[in-house]
Amino acid sequence: MDHNLTLITTLAAGFGIALVLGFLAERMKIPALVGYLVSGIIIGPGTPGFVADVHLAAQLSEIGIMLLMFGVGLHFSLSDLLAVKRIAIPGAVVQMGLATLLGMALGWAWGWHWGTGLIFGLSLSCASTVVLLKALESRGVLETMNGRIAVGWLVVEDLATVLVLVLLPPLAGLLGGSTGQAAQDSGSIGMTIFQTLLQVVAFIALMLVAGRRVLPWLLWQVAKTGSRELFTLAVVAVAIGIAFGAAEIFSVSFALGAFFAGMVMRESQFSHRAAEESLPLRDAFSVLFFVSVGMLFKPEILVEQPLHVLAVVAVIILGKSLAAFVLVLAFRYPLNTALTVSASLAQIGEFSFILAGLGLTLGLLPEEGMSLVLAGALISIALNPLLFAALEPVRRWILARSATARRLEQRGDPYAELPMTTERKYLQGQVVLVGYGRVGRRIAAAMQERSIPFVIADENRELVETLRKEGFAAVSGNAADPAVLIQAHIAHASMLVVAVPEPLFVRQMVETARTLNPEVEIVLRTHSEDESKLFRKEGLGTVFYGEEELAKGMSGHVLGRFVPGNANGAHGTNGAGAHPVTP
Repeated sequence: MDHNLTLITTLAAGFGIALVLGFLAERMKIPALVGYLVSGIIIGPGTPGFVADVHLAAQLSEIGIMLLMFGVGLHFSLSDLLAVKRIAIPGAVVQMGLATLLGMALGWAWGWHWGTGLIFGLSLSCASTVVLLKALESRGVLETMNGRIAVGWLVVEDLATVLVLVLLPPLAGLLGGSTGQAAQDSGSIGMTIFQTLLQVVAFIALMLVAGRRVLPWLLWQVAKTGSRELFTLAVVAVAIGIAFGAAEIFSVSFALGAFFAGMVMRESQFSHRAAEESLPLRDAFSVLFFVSVGMLFKPEILVEQPLHVLAVVAVIILGKSLAAFVLVLAFRYPLNTALTVSASLAQIGEFSFILAGLGLTLGLLPEEGMSLVLAGALISIALNPLLFAALEPVRRWILARSATARRLEQRGDPYAELPMTTERKYLQGQVVLVGYGRVGRRIAAAMQERSIPFVIADENRELVETLRKEGFAAVSGNAADPAVLIQAHIAHASMLVVAVPEPLFVRQMVETARTLNPEVEIVLRTHSEDESKLFRKEGLGTVFYGEEELAKGMSGHVLGRFVPGNANGAHGTNGAGAHPVTP
């Protein structure tokens, strides 16, 4: 048998070594992504021993990009972005601009062309959404306001980078690339941009108009067959087919085509199933993408140009973080929010690789620049968990030593306390409702229907502003902070209802509430059966566990449709054991 099969050997080596190094990285509390990149370095031409097929790996990585961007689009929520738009959109744009300028300054210092510096700076400006989501999930803060701001910030960065990926190929000549269309004057530059944007708009319009109707219908037809294999095949075919068609027909990137394929498919009622069915294949090819990126890295750059590497790491960890820190404080958010966003942006990942790889292909970025981007990614991703772990100690250290920081933490927020004109019924005997999400909104509607007075406490300042305009009594802030519960007048409340699943802060909320009001009744929500048992055992209050309450409600409905039968409990729809009750 002929074993000279480059595809098989590349896949076997890539997956095998990535598995081992990814496992070791996770055991060391480092993102597995670092292990995947290192495995690419090991099987790449920059290290001795076995060398995988670089060109074949590059093609496999293109599939990884498609599926990776398809997953981003499938989970992209415009409503989540709009909830934090006032800080995420301007903050991300300004921060990316500053980081790009820092990268261009490094390129200028190293004697690079300004176009090369621009691509290099853009590659350093966009953080990894994959790394961020994992970091926030592991700390249980993904659903908090700080987590939503950080994710919204990175979504804006992703969208801006997608736009750069679209405009980069036609402008490569202008930027000094060896390929692409060279624009000679302002007229041709404007025409190039106009034609590119026209193609993008045509593609987006087709996806939003026709795609939103055709793709859900297609998934429905496939789902009716009952074949899981066909459904998975349909999802993958849509992702790769639309990405390829977008590139061939509209001359837009694979990344943009796959992103909009996922975004449109999100409109389908099968979006969750599509995400679940495509996840294994998406993860597998994403691993190959990171392995192929690692194959481009030249380890000798760490020895030959250590100062260059340190400068890149400084831009990523210090420059970007400091810019984000100042911007968040400028938007009058508290210190802990500024620190969380800063740590979230102190790394680079998948979009940096895609952008740097495109720059390399277009002749805009030298191999040295690609290696520096990879070195910065490896080091920043490895250090990112340490930065998150240091957030709370750093916050306490800053507050203990800086009067300015204490003023920033305690400065007035017009929505952090109830107006002086608030009616008395909201100040005594009221219900304090923490969280106005999907669950909190339903609880509030039920209380409003019964004319029960309540005060809402939520971290989303924009949401609180909207609630105030609608006539609700609401305060902004994290209810784990005693000041927020005090402003909600917990001392005179009859009940505290915690409608957010944040176990890290529940005990602190309960302790504060009972310290200020020993007679207050506590009602808690959890997502975990273990947490619900623990909270009940500790006597924190009346605990509602989501799946348990859902099962009770469904069981009650089922049992309510039947009257008790004979003692034998015979089975069957028309048997002696149960008789349907006419509704």
